[in-house]
Amino acid sequence: MEVHGILGSGFLASVYHEALSRELSHLNIPYARECSLPVIYKGEALPCLFRADLICFGTILVELKAQTRLSGTEDAQVVNYLKASGLKKGLLLNFGASRLDYKRYVL
Repeated sequence: MEVHGILGSGFLASVYHEALSRELSHLNIPYARECSLPVIYKGEALPCLFRADLICFGTILVELKAQTRLSGTEDAQVVNYLKASGLKKGLLLNFGASRLDYKRYVL
């Protein structure tokens, strides 16, 4: 909320990604950026990887968007990322609207 309050909407997701990373560092929240994670299929890692925008505390997947409206495919994306990675908690943060739009996910 701090990042959106300062920057507002209208930037590319990469700007919010950088600002949120700085905010997390300032708050001493452990995180990793653009983590390459394997896709697990029937117990085996596929040769392709996907990149999570952020993983906080080693357990929470955070996906960032900067769209005026979410279409619903973003929900599927986060759920699929959680399933593929084996993580159980996720956040979808959309900075593109006039107010910060967020959704929490628990598998």
